[in-house]
Amino acid sequence: MTDTLGRTLGHILGDISVEAFLRDYWQKKPLLIRQAIPDFQCPVEPDELAGLACEAEVESRLVIESENGKPWQLHNGPFPESRFASLPPSHWTLLVQGLDHWVPAVADLLDEFRFIPNWRVDDVMASYAPVGGSVGPHFDDYDVFLLQAEGQRRWQIGGACDFSTPRVEGTPLRIIANFEAESSFLLEPGDMLYLPPRIAHWGIAENDCMTLSVGFRSPSHEDILIGFSDHAAATLESGQRYMDPDLKRPENPGLIDAGVLDKLAGVIRRHLDDPGKLASWFGQSVTAPKDSGVVSAPDEPYTATDLQELVGEGRPLCWNEGSRFAYTEAGEARLLFVDGEQYILRGDARHFAPVLCAGRHPDMHELAQLLQDPTLLDLALHLCNQGSLYVPDDEPDE
Repeated sequence: MTDTLGRTLGHILGDISVEAFLRDYWQKKPLLIRQAIPDFQCPVEPDELAGLACEAEVESRLVIESENGKPWQLHNGPFPESRFASLPPSHWTLLVQGLDHWVPAVADLLDEFRFIPNWRVDDVMASYAPVGGSVGPHFDDYDVFLLQAEGQRRWQIGGACDFSTPRVEGTPLRIIANFEAESSFLLEPGDMLYLPPRIAHWGIAENDCMTLSVGFRSPSHEDILIGFSDHAAATLESGQRYMDPDLKRPENPGLIDAGVLDKLAGVIRRHLDDPGKLASWFGQSVTAPKDSGVVSAPDEPYTATDLQELVGEGRPLCWNEGSRFAYTEAGEARLLFVDGEQYILRGDARHFAPVLCAGRHPDMHELAQLLQDPTLLDLALHLCNQGSLYVPDDEPDE
């Protein structure tokens, strides 16, 4: 299987097995992988990146190490083209978030990381900098793979941090004060550095360079509790209230006795201790598109006949670059989640979920067989017409 960069999709962890990586490194310690992608060719030019940073729908930032006597200044896009002409010759960085949503070859890069569940994927951020450019010493709350795409960047790695770690004042960025490096690596194109959450790091451009950061999100406990409780509350029938037909005269009218607290705990358990409801909420939540407008309907809707003919011709179906796919088991059924929506699959239709969710380019032999089922054909048609799936243009090879 090849991607749009013309490479055979393989093992991006070098000599380390997936099992060894997950056991020994994932969320535990950094790992440097030399030539994770040999002969890597950056799929986007610096001028293209700057062009994306001028678009309103693209999240972009500029970080300037020193500006008007202030350290580490942050500017949010979109930017006018003239902004780039006024930048200093060095010590600044352009960040473009969600590059995978706009560049198919970058979206394909994520298929190299399918040893991590789809729902954990955040996005691919591009960082372009001239010599000396960086975003300062900092730490992140998520796992990240830093793939050197162009030029050279030196990474200094420090120790573990938390929210009590001292930070530089006078900047909106979380810059670590008194950063101390414990190791240092110079990355060339194709090299990759994995960093677990909350490890201090500082990447400085040795020359004009670009780094692709493949980030993996980790929802906070606060987000989980608020998100699921809001979902559970929205599904309640109206009129359900606390009741106490067994009320007894209290020893003191100010006392909230243990029996009341037990009743309240029972209400919470009854509504929140529901595995089916949790699975439904979580699947819809983690597959909701990160950016509104990225997943949009095609200009001309597909018909069932169109889709049958295209699949019959062997044309591939691809995920939209900004779409998210996942599924879970639900007894004898499977719940398929696509872009925040849930679909229940039963019987032989259950096989559609793992085939569709395996990667951005589903196996068309398996998919063609499954789409002989009229129900699954209708579902695939729906996903195409809402923009979650599409048939790439059949362009002749040059």
